[in-house]
Amino acid sequence: MGFATIVSTGFRFVLLLHILCVLLAFSPLFVMPMLARGGGEGSGAAVMGYLQRIATPAVVLAGFFGLALIGMSDKFYKFSQTWVGFALLLWIIQVALFWFALLPAQRKAADGDAESARRVSMFTGMIHLCLLILLYLMIWRPGAPPI
Repeated sequence: MGFATIVSTGFRFVLLLHILCVLLAFSPLFVMPMLARGGGEGSGAAVMGYLQRIATPAVVLAGFFGLALIGMSDKFYKFSQTWVGFALLLWIIQVALFWFALLPAQRKAADGDAESARRVSMFTGMIHLCLLILLYLMIWRPGAPPI
């Protein structure tokens, strides 16, 4: 019965929204450090605008859509499964990194603070590491039933 739920149109639509938010949040983060190093007038402000208006809200929404997918799975996936607990923890860490580390560092870097620019790279790397672990958890789903 649970399998029918995870192949339903509603489940797949929420999965689409989940993946879209992940792409919006993380795809540009892979090239942003190179673009920021290239400099140019207003590049720091453009990066800051992207982080504030697109990336941070997309990370938050991706997590909520992921939680919705667990709830919609008709107990096929459960909040008590190992991979779900670790994924939830990593999502909270990512949101905290965006909100309390990356955004303030980027704000200072946009004003010309070289040390903050280095911290932006460090925090971006930490966010990428969390993303890699999250992808592992969502692909292999330790503790989940086989599909």
